[in-house]
Amino acid sequence: MADTDDTPRRDGIRVSNTGGNVTIGDHNTVTNTVTGNQPARDPLQEELLQAIRRLRTDLGGVVASEQTAALDAELSEAEDEIEGTGRADAGRLTRLRRALADAGAVTGILASGVAVGQAVGALLGG
Repeated sequence: MADTDDTPRRDGIRVSNTGGNVTIGDHNTVTNTVTGNQPARDPLQEELLQAIRRLRTDLGGVVASEQTAALDAELSEAEDEIEGTGRADAGRLTRLRRALADAGAVTGILASGVAVGQAVGALLGG
């Protein structure tokens, strides 16, 4: 990498443009502590997240099928998206709605399945 900095050097060491911790020499320890808040969630997204978690728990007690496996995969992706970004986007919600419909025989009898369907409907506007 070309050196474009005209800063005088001392003892052959130069540190510039760091975006993190730097240590030079023997027997050094660097500790990097990242603090921050999770993305803010609106109440409907938080409600959906809680309903998703309940449904995933409830799915563990039913006989697994191709539809319930696909639903669980969509639930997992939606949970990760909400936790990571603070919200599930419309495409994710549409896929989740389709997976709920495909596993309708199971989700229709689980209160948690109905709750996820209602939360998705509220976020998609119907």
